[in-house]
Amino acid sequence: MILQLENVNKAYIQGKQSVHILHDINLSVEEGEYLAIMGPSGSGKTTLMNLLGCLDVPTNGRYELNGRDISGLTDDELAEIRNQYIGFVFQNFYLLPKMTAVENVALPLLYRGVGLKERRARAEEALRMVGLGERLEFMPNQLSGGQCQRVAIARAIVGEPKLLLADEPTGALDTASGEQIMEIFRQLSRQGITIIMITHEGDIAKCADKTYHILDGRLITDTNEPKEVGSDD
Repeated sequence: MILQLENVNKAYIQGKQSVHILHDINLSVEEGEYLAIMGPSGSGKTTLMNLLGCLDVPTNGRYELNGRDISGLTDDELAEIRNQYIGFVFQNFYLLPKMTAVENVALPLLYRGVGLKERRARAEEALRMVGLGERLEFMPNQLSGGQCQRVAIARAIVGEPKLLLADEPTGALDTASGEQIMEIFRQLSRQGITIIMITHEGDIAKCADKTYHILDGRLITDTNEPKEVGSDD
């Protein structure tokens, strides 16, 4: 079990009122699972993703990641966990425009204190894994949207995370590019990386092994049959 949430709630104080966003969330995820979370705007899916990514902590309940209860950790401790165990992929890529693809991918390793030669070698390998071995020195403005997202995925996996969190990773892409990204995710899942993806697209969610629907801060589970991108089903 890589992560487990037990009766997790999240509330924020607005003025003099407490606004509850998540209600009694229970979630258990095995290493290597590939999950999708779907929900309308305001359903709580972004708040849930922030908790899973150690960007926030529950108001009450227990969140255990890789065998460690993160619920009461300090900001510095949460940052260390994010750096060691979690990779993030976002809809808008967030690549640094004045850095090449390989420099963007290597950046997280700089924060870990990895030496220049090793950073470069690992970044090149990550880019080859996502099919961009011939685009190492390209700037983001020289790449297509799909290629930029693949650079972002390489950046997310260069530190060999146990958990990959993807927030609408195909939202800014055309259909063909989205299918390429989903195939990369399937390959990463087969390699043992746990993937949790937020999406509003039903066809994209079906690429995952299991889909969770969140509504009004409550989680409901549907199980998918594993499906390869490009199948005729």
